[in-house]
Amino acid sequence: MNFNHSWRNYVSDKILVTFASRIDATAGVAEAIGKTLAERGAQVDVLPMIDVKDLTPYRAVVAGSAINAGAWLPEAMHFVQTHRAELTQKPFAAFLVCMTLSMRNADRYRSRVATWLEPVRTMVQPVSEGLFAGALDIYKISSFSDRLKFRLSVLFGVWTEGNHRDWDAIRIWANTIHPLLT
Repeated sequence: MNFNHSWRNYVSDKILVTFASRIDATAGVAEAIGKTLAERGAQVDVLPMIDVKDLTPYRAVVAGSAINAGAWLPEAMHFVQTHRAELTQKPFAAFLVCMTLSMRNADRYRSRVATWLEPVRTMVQPVSEGLFAGALDIYKISSFSDRLKFRLSVLFGVWTEGNHRDWDAIRIWANTIHPLLT
C-alpha cells in the first residue's frame, strides 16, 4: 500500500484569533470573539500577533488591531504582510477597535472608520469586517504626549474614559462569522 499522505498538508479545524493591542481593549475583544466561536464548537487559539509564527495549523484566521491615527498598528500590518500568501488561501476575517466609535453620534463616523481597513483589504480580502468601540484608560497609555492628547480630548468632551466595548455586538459578529470560517 502506498499512502501519499503528508502531515504537513493536513489542516486542522482550528481557528486563529489574533490581535495587536496597546492597552488591552483589543485583546479583550479578541478573547470575546474566540470564546464565542468556541461556544459554537470551534477549536480556537487566541494569540497576540507577535507570538504567531506559522499559520499552517489553522483553517481560518480572524485578525484585529487597535487603531492609532486612523490605521491598524504597525505590528498588525506587518502580520498581514508577512502572512499574506497564506491568508489569501484561508477564510480571513478582520476587525478593528477604536475610540472614534465611542463618540456621540458614532454612526456618522462608521463609514469613515471602515476605510481604515483599506490597507488590509488591498492585501487580503476579508470575508467579514467587525468595527468596534474600544476602551480608554489614560493611565495605560505609555506616551506622555498621547496621554496629554487624550486628557484634552476628554476635557473637551470628545471622548469619555472607560470601557465602551459593546460585548453583545462583538458576540453577534463572532456568531455571524462562524459559518464563514468553518
